[in-house]
Amino acid sequence: MAEKKKKKDTKEKPLDKMTAKELRDLALTTEVITGVHAMNKAELISAIKHVRGIVDDSPKKADSTVREIKQIIRGLKAKRLLAVEADEKDKATTLRRRISRLKKRTRRAA
Repeated sequence: MAEKKKKKDTKEKPLDKMTAKELRDLALTTEVITGVHAMNKAELISAIKHVRGIVDDSPKKADSTVREIKQIIRGLKAKRLLAVEADEKDKATTLRRRISRLKKRTRRAA
């Protein structure tokens, strides 16, 4: 029975299947990667692949990243607030709809 025991300790999970915490621990073992705790899962995977020399063949999404979309949302919220204060209801409504659509895109991108 001891002979049939699989060697799970030596086999590593694929990077895509690892959690962000596991990826951070893995990145901390390599001294080349800095700023590990500020990175999200996608950034950690790409940094680890770069260090290991793995070429990423996956196609890049044409869609914006969540961070970029949220930055756009913040700008639109500021414009909407100005429109509400200036009593421009049509402009405020248009901006509210754009913000709503962008929020939906962030949920789909995540």
